[in-house]
Amino acid sequence: MCQLLAMSSNKPAAVDFSFTGFARRSVEHCDGWGIALHTADQCQLFTDALACSESLLARQLSEAPIKARNVVAHLRKATQGRVSLENSHPFTRQLWGQTWSFAHNGDLKLFHPKPSLYAPWGDTDSELAFCYLLSELAQRFENRPPRHQLFAALHRLASEIAEYGSFNFILSNGELLFAHCSTDLHLVQRQYPFSVAQLVDCDVSIDFNKHNHLDDRMTVIATQPLTSNERWVRFAPGELKCFVQGKEVGAAPVCQQEWDLQVCC
Repeated sequence: MCQLLAMSSNKPAAVDFSFTGFARRSVEHCDGWGIALHTADQCQLFTDALACSESLLARQLSEAPIKARNVVAHLRKATQGRVSLENSHPFTRQLWGQTWSFAHNGDLKLFHPKPSLYAPWGDTDSELAFCYLLSELAQRFENRPPRHQLFAALHRLASEIAEYGSFNFILSNGELLFAHCSTDLHLVQRQYPFSVAQLVDCDVSIDFNKHNHLDDRMTVIATQPLTSNERWVRFAPGELKCFVQGKEVGAAPVCQQEWDLQVCC
């Protein structure tokens, strides 16, 4: 399976510390990598068909990290589709005048929807699912709906697609960041009082007190925890969460009856 990494922050922030540990996992997940960096008015996408550990592009980004409010990153271990640039996540498309980025971890072998408004450029089940998601949203909403309506629609669509296999994904438009779990997904929130964090995958640590202000806040999401001494929270299977400026603003209950009884803000 692939590896996911995402960040939502209330201020532009570099994800270089988390990405350092994340990139070490490319030894096993070596079929391409990519990162989408959402700044105030644009989305910068960097992808490579090489393993992240062998990529000159990855090295350049680690030496001169770009600050962003929302980040979506991916290490690929191919299950469907060729090892090629067009099959490297994240994928991006335009919807409602915004750039949406998407990365997936899982396998949807039985998912074969009819052709829709968006067409894949590559031949992965992941990009096909992304195109299906956006096509369904575009058909349901002429303009971007209120957040609670968008959340509800995404929850239902994600549950529908997850019936065909594992569907862990990250989706962002630069303002909102959605994370859906089928099997494995974890998060950690970093805010005052900050602490020293130690990476799991290499002997690197950082004192966040020296790099953040009192009002800084960010949430980091990964397939598996990246640090050994922070409180990572595991998503429940079937759970969808939404983040704005580093804060969780909505989470769909796993139970549909519970979902019907509450309003998501």
